[in-house]
Parts: sequence; structure tokens; C-alpha cells
Amino acid sequence: MISRDDLLQVGHTQKPYGIRGEIMILFRRAEYAELDAEFYFLEIDGIPVPFAVEEFTFTTDVSARVKFEDVNDEKQASRYVNTKVLLLRETVNEFNTQNDDWESFVGYSIMDQHGEIIGIIREVDNTTINVLFVVQHDGTEFLIPATEDFIVAVDEEKKLIEMYLPEGLTDE
Repeated sequence: MISRDDLLQVGHTQKPYGIRGEIMILFRRAEYAELDAEFYFLEIDGIPVPFAVEEFTFTTDVSARVKFEDVNDEKQASRYVNTKVLLLRETVNEFNTQNDDWESFVGYSIMDQHGEIIGIIREVDNTTINVLFVVQHDGTEFLIPATEDFIVAVDEEKKLIEMYLPEGLTDE
């Protein structure tokens, strides 16, 4: 069975397109749009549901019209508007040849130099020049720079990143 940690959000759905049941997908990054996926997961009521791709047509470098199997008209497609679009993390990781794809660390825990778990990476903020991990722990949110300078080790099996963090960065 696929767990939520095995998936990575690559975009979200927008409005239906036309009368055949196509729906627009806006991808977070152009690289995600270029992935040759046979199916996508749409998060419906918090549950990732797989949808097989029947047709895929680029509209821009970060958006596409997608026709899913068994979604045959505008009414059916409208049920899936503003829905998270997910792919298997291993599919995305196979495609990424660079080490700077910080999104692949969503769901990983961060441990500091003292051996304490700081929290879990819930999302990546790449809206500024400095990419940040958005980390949550016991209802508190921290912003930690996503930089190789702070990373000591990555354990993919345990989904753990060991970081050497400057003092005061995680103070409340």
C-alpha cells in the first residue's frame, strides 16, 4: 500500500478544459511537467487516488491539459478542481539528476548537531532567492535554510537529515 510519505506534490488542478473531461494542471516546477507519468494521484478528502492518464497536452512549460481515463465530461472534471496533484516520490527522484531538488525532502525529519529532532519538513518555500524548509514540530513552525552548507548527512532509508544549525535558528 502507498503511504502519503511515498508521494510528492508536483502541482494542483485548475479548471476543466472543454467538454471531453480534460482538466488543467499547474505544476510547481517545469521539470515536474516533463515527467512521463502514466498516472497521477489526486488528493481527494485527504486520500491519494490514482488516475490513469489518457492524454497529456502542454499549454505552457508549467501547465498542461490532462485527460484522465473514466473522466469523460466537464461535469466529472469539475469535481477535481483545486485538488493536489501527486506523483510517487521514486518517480520524481529517478528523473532528478541534480542534488538541488529540495522538494524531494518533504516528509523528512531534521536532526540537529545535538541529536535532537527539530521537526518534519512539511513544505519547501522557494519563493525567495534563499530556499527554505518549512519545518513543523509540536505545532510550532520553523524556517530553516535549505543549503548544503548546513547538511551533515542524509539517511534516505530513515528519511532523516542531520544538520549543523547555527545557534538560535530554532529558538521560539
